[in-house]
Amino acid sequence: MDNSNKTFLIYGVSKGLGKAIVQTIPKPTDTIYGVSRTQPQEIPNLNWIRTDLSKSEQAVSDVKAVIGQQKIDVLIYNVGIWEQRAFSDNYNFENVSANEINQIINTNITTCIQSIQFLIENLKLSDNAKIILIGSTWGVENHNGKELVFSATKFALRGIAQSLREILREHFIGVSVLNLGYLASEYEIEKPVEEILEETESALIPLIDVIHAIHFIISTSKAACVKEILMPAMLDKNV
Repeated sequence: MDNSNKTFLIYGVSKGLGKAIVQTIPKPTDTIYGVSRTQPQEIPNLNWIRTDLSKSEQAVSDVKAVIGQQKIDVLIYNVGIWEQRAFSDNYNFENVSANEINQIINTNITTCIQSIQFLIENLKLSDNAKIILIGSTWGVENHNGKELVFSATKFALRGIAQSLREILREHFIGVSVLNLGYLASEYEIEKPVEEILEETESALIPLIDVIHAIHFIISTSKAACVKEILMPAMLDKNV
């Protein structure tokens, strides 16, 4: 396997899982590009690309302007916005505005498709490129959630991955989806797992568990195809 320095392009790096990925996955000698609307704090070595992912064509242009013709070894699309009243008793699909529907679809799906389309040439320059799409348990069969727009985009993410594999198979570019359940994303990555489990009564997945899954995907050779990882919370009966 190629153990030389890698170039990472990571979307959604301002907080939560995206910030944790930037802080833990790349080596100090790797090159890291991070995309978000607001600037992440306390992350050295990060080449920050500011853009609004709900404006697809502009977002693609902003990223491509910085990346240019550089090699990309790992592309992680960690983006998932949802309806304002999602995951609450107040959610009512009939009240979701057309503007909000378009914004969610643009951010979660349209920009994802267009970004990957424009970056395939960069990924081909790598000896062992990986595309990792951060999905959700709301994108798998028979979940019990009502959040229609969010669910639609996360199902779509899996469709993107299936077709991408066929497109990129001849180039040995791996395409993986992580379908994640409820995350303890409000905790910084440095916080000990034992404390997170105690404070959340083991109901939320510590971010380090997701980091381990990403490390695994990146560590595989180009001969392996990690299609999907489904990681619900142990206590989540939604899936």
